Amino acid sequence: MTIKYDENGLVPAIIQDVTTKNVLMLGYMNELAYQKTIETKQVTFFSRSKKRLWTKGEESGNVLNLVSIKNDCDNDTLLIQVNPVGPVCHTGTDNCWGEENNSSYGFFSTLEDVIAERINNKDTKKSYVASLFAKGINKIAQKVGEEAVETVIEAMVHNDKDFLYESTDLLFHYLILLQAKGFTLKDIEEELKRRHK
Repeated sequence: MTIKYDENGLVPAIIQDVTTKNVLMLGYMNELAYQKTIETKQVTFFSRSKKRLWTKGEESGNVLNLVSIKNDCDNDTLLIQVNPVGPVCHTGTDNCWGEENNSSYGFFSTLEDVIAERINNKDTKKSYVASLFAKGINKIAQKVGEEAVETVIEAMVHNDKDFLYESTDLLFHYLILLQAKGFTLKDIEEELKRRHK
C-alpha cells in the first residue's frame, strides 16, 4: 500500500467501527505505527503529545482490534475499520464526539423512535400506534398475524405492488410488537449475530 505521509511523517487515520459504521476517533500514524498495527492487529498511533508510538488501550485495556485498513483516493488518509473493546475516548465515551456507538438502521431507527414516542405519549385519539398499544399485546400480535397472512397471499398471487404494501404494514406492526415486548431491532441484530457464528 502506498501511503503519502505529510512533512512530519504522519498520516491521518480515521477509526470506524466495522459493525456500526460509526466513526470513533481520528488519530495519526507514522510508518512505524502503521507497521506495528499490521503486525499486532491492534491499532497503534504516533502520539503527537507524547512524541512516541501509542497503542490504543495500552493503559485502559480499551483496544481497537484491527479488521481492515483502506487508503483514500489520494493515498494521504487511512480508513481503519476495527472491533473496539470498551469506550474509545479518554473521557469514557464510545467515541470522541460523546455519542453512543449504536447501530443505526437508517429510517427504521427513526421509525422506532417515533413508535416509542407515540406509545409514551398515549394520545389514543390522535395516534394509531398509541391506540393499538392501549389495546394490549394480544391485539398487537393479532395485527401482526393478519399482516403476515396478507403478505403471504400477495406473494403467492404475484402482485408486486400489493406485496410491497402488505410487507410494509407487516414490518411496521412488527416494530410495534417488538417494543410492546420490550425489544428493539438491536436485540434482533444481536440474536442474528449470535446465530451467524
